[in-house]
Amino acid sequence: MTTWTRDELSKVGTAEELEIAPLRRDGTLRNPVTIWVVRVGDDLYVRSAYGRSSKWFRGVQARHEGRIRAGGVEKDVTFLKADPHLNDEIDAAYRGKYRRHGARYVNMMVSAEARSATIKLSPRNTPLRSKTGSNFG
Repeated sequence: MTTWTRDELSKVGTAEELEIAPLRRDGTLRNPVTIWVVRVGDDLYVRSAYGRSSKWFRGVQARHEGRIRAGGVEKDVTFLKADPHLNDEIDAAYRGKYRRHGARYVNMMVSAEARSATIKLSPRNTPLRSKTGSNFG
């Protein structure tokens, strides 16, 4: 399995926001959506604030592949189900990183609904074979 470089972990993990573009079933990239990202150890995680029913999260479930961009890093990734035993650590990372946005927003990201929609981002060792280019503006 491919791992993140220290530079990628640092840049993506400290970025305020991440753009995520899941791959559609037909091999094209969806339009990117801006979301929050956190780092826990040597891994990166994202959550859907609106749970498993959000459009981008459903898109992730179609192919489990896509592209992300954050902190000057653009990378093809595989979307993995996060280990639920890490939810407390991921919650703490969201609270610590985004606390300045206020409890209203942070509480959405640590809710049971959001926890159920936690994705681990895994860098791909082979590029996606998408039918389109980057999709990032």
